Amino acid sequence: MSIETKTVKQAIHDKLESQVKAAEAKLETLKARAEVAKANVEIKAIADLAAPKLEIHQKLQELKKSGDGHGDRVKAELEAKVAAFEKSVKDIESKVNAH
Repeated sequence: MSIETKTVKQAIHDKLESQVKAAEAKLETLKARAEVAKANVEIKAIADLAAPKLEIHQKLQELKKSGDGHGDRVKAELEAKVAAFEKSVKDIESKVNAH
């Protein structure tokens, strides 16, 4: 094989290797962006639970202060809110653990 042929092959190799490395770098950047986006979605989901959590605490106080007749209604509302809150937390937990 002539020196010229070796030089041409090396140039082609170098060019293709450079293209592969550039594509791999872009892929890593995309992967990092995806991880950040996923984290942001999880953070938002957790933040979205702040209002229901506050409502539950308010209902707990209301239950503590309520009379017998009113207490059953508050208890039922509270149980529904707690069940929904627990489900939301489990949903977030499963998404976090899945990744």
